[in-house]
Amino acid sequence: MDRIKQQFELKGKVAIITGSSKGIGESIARGMAELGASVVVSSRNQEAVEGVAESFKKDGLEAVGISCHVGDSDQLKNLVDKTIEKYGRIDILVNNAAINPTFAPLLQANAELFDKVMNVNVRACMLLGNLCQPHMEKNGGGSIINIASVEGLKPSYGLGVYSVSKAALIMLTQTQAKEWGSAKVRSNAICPGLIQTKFSSALWKNEAILKEFITHLPSGRMAQPDEMAGLACFLASDASSYCTGGVYNADGGHMVA
Repeated sequence: MDRIKQQFELKGKVAIITGSSKGIGESIARGMAELGASVVVSSRNQEAVEGVAESFKKDGLEAVGISCHVGDSDQLKNLVDKTIEKYGRIDILVNNAAINPTFAPLLQANAELFDKVMNVNVRACMLLGNLCQPHMEKNGGGSIINIASVEGLKPSYGLGVYSVSKAALIMLTQTQAKEWGSAKVRSNAICPGLIQTKFSSALWKNEAILKEFITHLPSGRMAQPDEMAGLACFLASDASSYCTGGVYNADGGHMVA
């Protein structure tokens, strides 16, 4: 009777979401928990992730907070080990944690900045994917969702290194999809546009930049974090079982503006 509806359920699945103590990551974690998944809320601060996990539990959802600085390889392994210890499996990985420490022309970028951004935005996603893939394969498959950006498709002024990192993340996604398809591990990328989060505040708090940006958007506005959750939940579920290697824009029409 509900054979299509049931494909969207995540009951019995375990999801790790990095950078999920706030913003897009928190919205995705809540969405997956509401659909029945056990979610691992993760970011650098243990107190912050425990706070989010407790707020989920108060609403009858299953969650645990495990801190992890994704730029640290040992902490990535600890995140996976503790997830297995707690839940015994990993079905979904959302690589959401990212940094963009500067808003400046490319000529002002240096090697230290480049390495820092690539370490968190690309290297960490590759390493965490490599750690989770064997557990997914053991369970008969899984879903990796890499949160990229429209900046990885069409760069904007002042976001050069960040754009390079997100373009690399898109290619990592497609490589994962190609190499791990036989193990029934899918990998897809979501490219958000301008979302009202602390991460993007340098853009939307500047009234001149914001006005210029939304004037050309078909949607005529920036998005809220919850508007990214539905697409992520779809890609995590069996409803997207034939979707892998895809790059999905959630940008209010930015790419066609």
